[in-house]
Amino acid sequence: MKRGQLSDQFEGVVAKRLTEVETRPDRSNQHELNGSLPLRKLLGDDDRRNISARFIWLGEEQAAVSVDGVLSWYDARRKHPTRTEYRLYYSSNEVTEIMAPGDIFFLAMRKDGRALLVIVPAGSTVQNQLFWLFGLDNLCGTSFSFQEIEGSHDPELNFAACYILDELGVEPAEPEADTLDTLIEPFGLKFPTTRVFSDLARRSLPHISARDNPDDALVAWMEREEQLFRRLERRIVAEKINAGFHSSDGADVDGFLSFSLSVQNRRKARAGSALENHLEAVFQENDIRYVRGAETENRNKPDFLFPDKKAYIDPAFPADRLTMLGSKSTLKDRWRQVLSEAVRISQKHLLTLEPGISENQTDEMQAKELQLVLPETLHATFRPAQQAWLMNVAEFIDLVRSRQDTYS
Repeated sequence: MKRGQLSDQFEGVVAKRLTEVETRPDRSNQHELNGSLPLRKLLGDDDRRNISARFIWLGEEQAAVSVDGVLSWYDARRKHPTRTEYRLYYSSNEVTEIMAPGDIFFLAMRKDGRALLVIVPAGSTVQNQLFWLFGLDNLCGTSFSFQEIEGSHDPELNFAACYILDELGVEPAEPEADTLDTLIEPFGLKFPTTRVFSDLARRSLPHISARDNPDDALVAWMEREEQLFRRLERRIVAEKINAGFHSSDGADVDGFLSFSLSVQNRRKARAGSALENHLEAVFQENDIRYVRGAETENRNKPDFLFPDKKAYIDPAFPADRLTMLGSKSTLKDRWRQVLSEAVRISQKHLLTLEPGISENQTDEMQAKELQLVLPETLHATFRPAQQAWLMNVAEFIDLVRSRQDTYS
């Protein structure tokens, strides 16, 4: 599948750890950052420049916050014959009111001249994701680090990169648009079931084999289904917007907000179901015995149970030959939900597509005997110390098959 490059979206980025003085209102309604050399590399040496910006807060447990605003970049000593003193000003808003000392500040310049100003908690998953995306391997404390998006620092917009860009509200250009349009044409302006969409995604990639490479197959199928879904979603949303939101009192604001929320909820729900559908296809192609959504203790329903429910409820069947797999396209703090599922199985497995999960979370997973499983291509988004512990899809299949063969 054709993909673009990060340089199609961004020119460069700076990042730093915020200090106390940079996060206080400082007795006014503005904040200020000194225009160090890395900032000048990113923003240039214009005497004065106003930049349209999207301010974004991305935390671990609270909902994302975003607001549009303006950055002011100027030389406070522009009239001085020999001296310069650049400063970056931004007015207080919902995002700057949340940020705190120690948070990580990212300022990325888009190709169209706009900026993304992103604040994230230090040590968080989203911090790791942004470091990986922009190639900022080492953060220089409270001083800015600059990275130009070019050459060896211009990654392909693969699955992991697109995942992170989606968190930032950035949608890359749709690849293979004509092919996608042909595939979704039969659906008109209605969404098919997720299973139908998943089947279509796999059929549209006949050269992909889950037996040959289950890791790559899972990612390719998920990526294709996401492309198909977003293409059809755009048509349906455009039609709804063109029809307008009207009520007897004028503009139907509540109707618009409800529709917008339904779009977001549909995306999340379908992503989780799609992942289960494609995992099921991976297991089938590899002749793995499994049952999907079987009820165990306390009405819990693990996403996948191996080899089947009959073996699970049989007290004579050895517990060390049972396996369970939770499936979550994104984790946040929801990974703990699987710990109470399938009580007979002490070590549980959880598959996710979320890149760069924080070391704090993976350390806790290990302590609670939860093994994380990710497609191999996502392992590079984790810290080196984490990567040796991660399991890929092929390794998980080998584990289940070895247990299956013992009692087949």
